Amino acid sequence: MDQRPSVRRGQLWTLLILLAVLAPSAGCRSALATAVWLIRGPNLPAEFKELKGKRVCMVCRPLVELTYRDSSVAKDLAREMNKLLAANVRDIEMIDQRKVDEWIDENVWEEYNQVGRALKADYVVGVDLERFSIFQGQTVYQGKANVALKVFDCNSQSREPVFERRLPQVVYPPNSPRSTGDQQESDFRREYVRVLADQLARHFYPHDPYADVALDAAYLH
Repeated sequence: MDQRPSVRRGQLWTLLILLAVLAPSAGCRSALATAVWLIRGPNLPAEFKELKGKRVCMVCRPLVELTYRDSSVAKDLAREMNKLLAANVRDIEMIDQRKVDEWIDENVWEEYNQVGRALKADYVVGVDLERFSIFQGQTVYQGKANVALKVFDCNSQSREPVFERRLPQVVYPPNSPRSTGDQQESDFRREYVRVLADQLARHFYPHDPYADVALDAAYLH
């Protein structure tokens, strides 16, 4: 008999009890982070494992016009994902992001495969940036983005992706928007891009299933 539902209920009760015990002394933020650390299970496996040992090109393109202040976001996101894939996928060879950016700036292209083949990649990881914003109001930060993730086999004649995921809207911080008085705009944008990159890159390597809960914990007050 499958015991997973009852295990999850047990973990939830454990979390609540730990919160009740730890919160008065450690504060809600520390208590929840500690509880998550104590009950989290083994890492979830990668959804797409074929990047291992391959030469990979990372490309992100905005599908909507970004404001001047956000004009570099697509390149920043690709750069952060490049770093995460290089650090977490075994034996992967990530093409230098500066070379990717240079090729994109100097050439007209429509399909991700064009970029990957030009740079002699085995696979190209493409991100369609459909929406990006960091303001919930004039005085509040809350990042929101809609993205689609695609992987293309550059050694195949097919124009269809070999892997594709459309993420739910990525909202950060998820529960408590942050005052613009607490942080510089450029710093928050950089922080949100890193969160977005993590949400995307984790499809390609094992990751902590409770990472998002811990993310909430870091910004509870």
